[in-house]
Amino acid sequence: MRQIVLDTETTGLDPKQGHRIIEIGCVEMNDRRLTSNNFHQYLLPDRKIDAAAIEVHGITNEFLLDKPRFKDVVQDFIEYIRGAELIIHNAPFDVGFLDNEFKLCKQAITIGELATVTDTLTMARRLHPGQRNSLDALCKRYEINNSHRTLHGALLDSEILADVYLGMTGGQTALSLDSDAGSDQMGGGGAAIRRLSAERPALRVVSPSEEEQSAHALKLDKLGESCLWRK
Repeated sequence: MRQIVLDTETTGLDPKQGHRIIEIGCVEMNDRRLTSNNFHQYLLPDRKIDAAAIEVHGITNEFLLDKPRFKDVVQDFIEYIRGAELIIHNAPFDVGFLDNEFKLCKQAITIGELATVTDTLTMARRLHPGQRNSLDALCKRYEINNSHRTLHGALLDSEILADVYLGMTGGQTALSLDSDAGSDQMGGGGAAIRRLSAERPALRVVSPSEEEQSAHALKLDKLGESCLWRK
């Protein structure tokens, strides 16, 4: 299953007020493994960035002067996400901006026609009702190191969200049980989380011997009719 963790940075909060996307960051996963086939692009928005937005992501108008416009990269972006499941934190925000960009460059298509969308904010609110569910709060809850996140950034936030999503949905990260390693990497005494290499060999499957199967069957017999294993 191909999944793409996606985030954007923008000039402001509302595309209906003329705000535009200035950064797209995407991280690809196949079968819950990071592939390193990422998509990352800064974009020239043809308008000024709000001062409040610059305080959040640190991207300046001057930095974007030599960057392409969305229309210059739209076909590459469409082909990259086509048919995937997009994993986005607060998806309506990013999807609204992306659909607006499609409209502005005369692309008669929407995100919903290209891919399915999973909103991790909705997931988090269901899993942790009544609690803070920002990306920073989820990193703390799932013990994911985000100390390098001093400013928002689309690619960085996508990489962090990939770890959060895997934690929320059952793992595919490795916990180091070495307390020293954990202390160095996490800045505390907790276990560090490391991404597993996409090139690692498949896990070895060990089947039980006949003797082990017989012993297992005898154990189930002793449990009697209440044994749920056989139901």
